[in-house]
Amino acid sequence: MTFDLPEELQDIKRVARDFAEEEILPTVDADDKAHRFRRDLVEKMGELGFLGCVIPEEYGGNGLGYLALTILVEEIARVHSSLRIIFAANTLGPAITIWRYGSEELKQKYLPGLTSGALVGCFAMTEPDAGSDVAAMKARATLEGDFYILNGSKMWISLAPVADIALVYAYTDPTRRAKGMSAFIVDMKSDGVVVESIKEKLGNWASPVGSITFENCRVPKGNLLGQEGQGFAICMQQLDNTRLASAAGAVGVAQACIDAAVAYATTREQFGQPIGKFQMIQDWVAQMVTETEAARLLTYRAAYLKDKGVPNTLETSMAKLFASETANKCADYALRIHSAYGYSEEYAVARFFRDAKYYQIVEGTSNIHKIIISQDALGYRKANRSS
Repeated sequence: MTFDLPEELQDIKRVARDFAEEEILPTVDADDKAHRFRRDLVEKMGELGFLGCVIPEEYGGNGLGYLALTILVEEIARVHSSLRIIFAANTLGPAITIWRYGSEELKQKYLPGLTSGALVGCFAMTEPDAGSDVAAMKARATLEGDFYILNGSKMWISLAPVADIALVYAYTDPTRRAKGMSAFIVDMKSDGVVVESIKEKLGNWASPVGSITFENCRVPKGNLLGQEGQGFAICMQQLDNTRLASAAGAVGVAQACIDAAVAYATTREQFGQPIGKFQMIQDWVAQMVTETEAARLLTYRAAYLKDKGVPNTLETSMAKLFASETANKCADYALRIHSAYGYSEEYAVARFFRDAKYYQIVEGTSNIHKIIISQDALGYRKANRSS
């Protein structure tokens, strides 16, 4: 067992940190307040190979793996949580799913664009009445000749307002429940696709979110991923991957909170000394640093297991749960350390506080992950049951 990052991954970390601090940081506050999605930055990330870690070279990727991707996500989220969402919505959503389950035609058509940043993808599973209970979705896809006719609504879809394609889950045989669900790639410019932006949300302001309505949308038969009825299994596998990106993003936010808290505590003076000299502040900082390092190690372990091809649903849930809760704890402590300044928009901790809450909700709420972990421990339902 070794905890040292290989030199190649250390180089990736340095490149990502330099990019985040030189390209994202100078305009991060302005972009966030303007709710501005920076497609130009996504393209630059694509040029640097950030979006191709889990895609082979023949389709525009670099095959560096999940741990490399995790490091990239952490460094981007450390500066701007909104921008890291591209890794989940695009790379670990449609890109890797097309690579695993799509036809050669779909791979050639979409993967080079998704890995270069020329195309932006999203995935659509959540519906107004189907969140944690994915199998409760009502979207339907009916085969008619060479096309599936897609009808239904999706809600809270990250990047939907700017996406070029979507990975969409819908029932092809609702009588079979989860075994009747299928997965499709849908061109967002197709007739019958209506997107509405959700403009008012608590955080991650520079990452657009929207609802999608499909009204007799014609999806080519060749855009089916895998086989009919395989959609639920594909969906669960995809969530195992996007949850890793959420865990890594939460680690990045937690680290940003530590950086901000330490910088403030060592310069802000009260009662004739820096507030960092007070034991209550030191207690908070100690908790933040220790729990963030624990979250990082849990997340890196999950990524390592993915690179090995070992079943890792349990480890990924542990990472996602702990990292999400840690990010929120760190954001709370960082804001308290900044006191009134933290409650204002003058310092970045207000943004960290808003953005951190997101991680307790997406890719399975913290309660969902507690269920996965506890049922595995109790023997009711093994998380890594394919092992």
